[in-house]
Amino acid sequence: MTKNVRIHLADDHQIIIHGIQTLLNTVPNFEVVGSSLTGTTVFEDVTKNKVDVLVLDISMPGKDGIEVVKEFAEKGYPCKVIILSSYDDLKLIKEIMDLGVTGYLTKQCAGDSIIEAVHAVSKGEEYFCETIREKIFNNATKNNPKLKTYKPNINPLLTEREIEIIILIALEYSGKEISEQLFISTNTVETHRKNIMKKLKAKNTIGIVKYAMNNHLVIS
Repeated sequence: MTKNVRIHLADDHQIIIHGIQTLLNTVPNFEVVGSSLTGTTVFEDVTKNKVDVLVLDISMPGKDGIEVVKEFAEKGYPCKVIILSSYDDLKLIKEIMDLGVTGYLTKQCAGDSIIEAVHAVSKGEEYFCETIREKIFNNATKNNPKLKTYKPNINPLLTEREIEIIILIALEYSGKEISEQLFISTNTVETHRKNIMKKLKAKNTIGIVKYAMNNHLVIS
């Protein structure tokens, strides 16, 4: 029997909480167990309800989202956090991810991505909505003369994230550099690398680089 994912919603707008809850309630094993309208009550509300995933607005009265995340880190409560925000500033996103947050969505894409995000972070994966992920990748590769500007989905077996990892490997980024540039953990980078090698039937990194060049993802 699949264990329910217990979810808490924290936003200072009740209408946003209601909208997200309505979406999440369409998933059989998702259970929204509570909500908070101010940052000051989030930690107490979450721990009381034994929450697995917290969806947290960064702009909260009392305590903002960053202060709430720091409180969880300081007190060691093992709750996965998805930030829901109107901001797409990369410095802010980097700061938040360094605090242990594993998901980041803009409010504009939340309706399309929130279910996928909760699924991902509840399994221990990192998640960015498409607009944020693309912005992070474009920042990581800006001004690189070997990068092709057009990045087609050349293989239906590969995800967009895997194509990005292939490109960065071909551009000679180390695993640590990929981790730092994409705001993901080194373990996540290694997992992507293994999955890519399996899908491409590549024996080593050279096989990944050849694939990138043969499919014109980078300029040789």
